[in-house]
Parts: sequence; C-alpha cells; structure tokens
Amino acid sequence: MANTKELSVEDKLRALYDLQLIDTRIDEIRNVRGELPLEVEDLEDEVAGLSTRLEKLKTDLDGIEELIKTKKNAIDEHKESIKKYTKQQDTVRNNREFNSLTKEVEFQELEIQLAEKQIKEMKASIEHKKEVISGSKERLETKSSHLKHKKSELEAIMSETAKEENFLSEKSSEYQELIEERLLAAYNRIRTSVRNGLAVVSIERGASAGSFFTIPPQTQVEIASRKKIITDEHSGRILVDSSLAEEEREKMELLFSKI
Repeated sequence: MANTKELSVEDKLRALYDLQLIDTRIDEIRNVRGELPLEVEDLEDEVAGLSTRLEKLKTDLDGIEELIKTKKNAIDEHKESIKKYTKQQDTVRNNREFNSLTKEVEFQELEIQLAEKQIKEMKASIEHKKEVISGSKERLETKSSHLKHKKSELEAIMSETAKEENFLSEKSSEYQELIEERLLAAYNRIRTSVRNGLAVVSIERGASAGSFFTIPPQTQVEIASRKKIITDEHSGRILVDSSLAEEEREKMELLFSKI
C-alpha cells in the first residue's frame, strides 16, 4: 500500500473518489435493509414487554386464587366458631354469658359476610384479569408471528448481501488508509452533513453533480488540471473532473463484478 506522503494530488483525488464509490455501494446495500433492523428491534422490545406483562398477570391471578382459598378456609373456621358458641349457649348460667356468646356469634357472621363479599370481588377481578390475559396472549402471538416474519426477511437480505458488504467494508478501510487524516476527516464530515452521503462528486455538463450549481469555466479548468483539492462553494463537496470520475467508475465496476 502506498505511503500517503507519496501520493500526488491526482492520486489523492482518485483515492477519494474510489472511496466514495465504495461507500456509496455500501449505502445502497444498507438502504435495501431500510428500516427492517429497527422494526425487528422494536418488535423484540414489544414482545419482551408483552411477555413480562403476561407473566405478571398470571402471577397476580395465582395470588388472587390463593387469597380466595385463604378466605374460604377462614369462613369454615368462622362457621366452626359459630357452632361452638351456639352449643355453649345451651349450658350458660346467666344472661350475661348468653349475650356475650350471642355477640361472638354475630361477630363471626359479620366476618363470614365480609369474607364472602371479598371473595365475590376477587372472583370478578379474576374474570377481568382472564379477559386481559386472553387479549394479551392474542397480541403476543400476533407480534411474535410478525417478529418471526420480519426476522426471516432481514436474515434473507443479510445473507444475500453479507459477503458483498464485508468485502466492500474491507476495501473502504484500505482506501481510507491511502488518504491523509485531514482529508479523510473532511470527507467524513461532508458525508455526514449531506443527505445522500456524497462527499466527492464529478463535474457533469459544467455543474457539480452534488448541487447542480454551474461551476465557473476557470474553476473547471483548475479541477481538470488535478493540481489541488477544490470544493464546491455551494455544497462543500470535493470536486473531480468527469474524465477522472469515468475512469474510476470503470475501475470500481470491475472490482465490484468480482464479488
């Protein structure tokens, strides 16, 4: 690999334009994937959230059912107490003891009524939670199916393009090593600031391919001389002449055809 200090301005321009062609090809591959990776990620988060919610609802349901059992056991105990106090009333020695036992029986009956009311409310809560669980299950199944489809779609695209993308990424790194840091930093800065990622563009019919503003004839001559790096005053993009661009496009097409 050539030393960056030994590169002429023309070699730098060729390396920059080659890098642009490679990076544009990578952009095109990634654009085919589009929003799919983000869609898959969002669906994975949604499925995980629904699964967690479903598990919590099931745990809540189990908790309520256990509480109903406890309340039913308590009712049985209250009924046993009523039997005991009622039996004791048969052997009391005075009204005070009888009234005391009567109050105990009434208290136990109130506790039974309260427990039965709570059981009724909890059963209603169970029915509601079962409806919510049923709806959540359906939603989870739908989202899981959608996720499976989207994952399969993404994997198919990835398997088709992985080899080419890996090859191009390696080539991009190789060409970046040919370019001095200051120039590479400028290239990357321009690439991230423009919508289509084109940092290096050719002159087409007297205008910049990036902005379509006419380039003055004198500037076009300077660009064609390849003696210095010239940027488009409107877009900031680095400019190359159409002949150089055509030569490098042919060279890169040959490289891409070998993948």
